[in-house]
Amino acid sequence: MYKVFVKDIPIILSTQKNIGKQYTAIPLKFARFKKIIKKINNGKLVYVNLYHKNEEKIEKFLREKLPLVEAAGGLVYNNKKEILFIHRNEKWDLPKGHLDRGETYEDAAKREVEEETGVKDLEVKRFLQKTYHVFRRNGEFLLKVTYWYEMYTEYDGDLKPQKNEGIKKVKWKNFEKTQKALQNSYENIKLLFPKEYLTTHPNDRVPQV
Repeated sequence: MYKVFVKDIPIILSTQKNIGKQYTAIPLKFARFKKIIKKINNGKLVYVNLYHKNEEKIEKFLREKLPLVEAAGGLVYNNKKEILFIHRNEKWDLPKGHLDRGETYEDAAKREVEEETGVKDLEVKRFLQKTYHVFRRNGEFLLKVTYWYEMYTEYDGDLKPQKNEGIKKVKWKNFEKTQKALQNSYENIKLLFPKEYLTTHPNDRVPQV
């Protein structure tokens, strides 16, 4: 199953026709992807499932329907089990960015974390997953595919937000603060976290930033 986010609303692409009564199920061969995106942006569509029995065809469909932008980033832990966050566009996010020419996804992820946060001595532990979201640039819809890696560092020096990229803050956050940050984050970012980080008390409120 794939989730392609449009304004934090996921377009589901799956091998199953029936994934829930609330979903509009559309065979992949009949899907008009840009029209679906426009309907979501206009608030006319919320639950949609595009389905095909062959998962490889789903991946191919995604890469053919919109111009592709590839990026890479990191879910970074330190020796206190804190997680590294950036604050940009009034939301908490994880460091990530575009690939340079000839760069591997892993190398791009490490470089972007270093550039956006000032953190050094990163060790890549494992590949996590790819996330997908649609954005608009110069009036054109683009599909961003981000390759995420779990990383570890013992760096305890100063954190330096990359201000020319619009980053206002860089923070290490413990379990409780991570839970609160995720209440003011993006849905595709939440896919990277273990379930316990996404369970908060009903009285918890989004922190002021």
